[in-house]
Amino acid sequence: MIKDLSIFTKKEVMIMGGLGFSAGLPIMLVFSTLSVWLVKAGVERSTVTLFSWAGFAYSFKFLWSPIVDKFQIPLLHKIGHRKSWLLITQILIFFSIILTSYSDPQNNLKFMAFAIVLIAFFSATQDIVIDAFRIESAPEKKQGPLASMYLAGYRIAMIVSGAGSLWLASIMSDENYQTEVWKNVYQIIGFFMIIGFISTALCKEPTNNKVKKINYKNQLKFTFSTILSILIFFVFFLNIPEVKVLNHFYNFFYNIFKIVFSFGVALISLLILEKINFLPKKQSREIFINPIIDFFRRYKKIALMILLLIGLYRIADVVMGVMANIFYLEKGYEIKDIATFSKFFGLIATILGGIFGGTFAMKFGTYKSLLIGAITAALTNVLFAFLAIIEKNLFYLATIIIADNLASGFAGAAFVVYLSSLTSIKFTATQYALFTSLMLFIPKLIAGYAGGIVDVINYPSFFIFTAVLGFPVVFLIIFLNKRKL
Repeated sequence: MIKDLSIFTKKEVMIMGGLGFSAGLPIMLVFSTLSVWLVKAGVERSTVTLFSWAGFAYSFKFLWSPIVDKFQIPLLHKIGHRKSWLLITQILIFFSIILTSYSDPQNNLKFMAFAIVLIAFFSATQDIVIDAFRIESAPEKKQGPLASMYLAGYRIAMIVSGAGSLWLASIMSDENYQTEVWKNVYQIIGFFMIIGFISTALCKEPTNNKVKKINYKNQLKFTFSTILSILIFFVFFLNIPEVKVLNHFYNFFYNIFKIVFSFGVALISLLILEKINFLPKKQSREIFINPIIDFFRRYKKIALMILLLIGLYRIADVVMGVMANIFYLEKGYEIKDIATFSKFFGLIATILGGIFGGTFAMKFGTYKSLLIGAITAALTNVLFAFLAIIEKNLFYLATIIIADNLASGFAGAAFVVYLSSLTSIKFTATQYALFTSLMLFIPKLIAGYAGGIVDVINYPSFFIFTAVLGFPVVFLIIFLNKRKL
């Protein structure tokens, strides 16, 4: 056992922990810490949960993953393809956090939304690079320790930007809303991005990186085309009229229609650019189409079931998680309680669960780990229903949060190993971005309505509802385990 754990002390594994820290730091500033800021500023519950849709940047990152995968950054590419992208995204994340610190949700909610979307966009782009870097740095049998250390660094960063930011806010204020307090909090947390800069400086460019060089003119064409398609997507999505008379159920499917339609228009725009010979047909197919064809060619009949598993695996965690901080505050827990039990002890439990999950996957196989993670992640949501019906109690709060985070960490590590095993080394960044985009799309879409759902069915029923959402995943895992290649 000690020999198994010694792998976590190797330089490349520890650097992966630093890169995980860089990936995890922005996430709480986009979601959890932001929700506390918004609630304290007096923003309505249903509006607070809609801010979780900033997470669609993580769901649609596959749209620009080909740029990250194939194109070189002028001048900086000399330090390495992956390293240059790491550095530039980390710098952009830092400046986006500073920009967010100057927003005030009471006076200009749109400016805050814009700044938060920037953090999410650059953070999602960094995730593309780190995922590709990790997969290219070691063979599949060694992905367990790398995934565990990545998640450990990720969760430690979440402690810093989650518990750390809330502790800072509680120290600097008297529980009343003060814009200057949150400005200082975001700026202090932003400077922890230096850990990402150091990790990037120390890491070695993966030797398995098989990026094919594309001439500079075509790089510009592909970059322009991708950015144009993304802009077209958002122009259509934001301008399709809302249907306010519909209830939440119909509204959910109407938004799916908006997304699918807008995505279809964006794809058509790329096809038009190809037809008029602006995009070279052979290279555009190689970059955008071949990664998808490769996946279906390798997994054949079970490919669609794998994609369904990817799309649903984290649904119980994500939908419940977007309401957690709002629930704690409305239940009467103070910011310092949330910081201590949810963002500190809870995330330490997640780290331990992640280490255990990665080691378990290495020893006993990915599907067993996925199954245990899916069952426990769903069942622990039921504990929150119990927390919702009892009186305020710090002991029960701490116990339930730790149990939930142990399960979440285990499931997360197992899932990262699983996604890594599905990825072809020929299309590392693009395929992994597709998988993780799919992983978050449905959960984030439902999570945006979480506030409205609670308004209708109350907290206990909501937490049970999120647990039920997670159980179809169990049957998918059993089905795929019997039919695995």
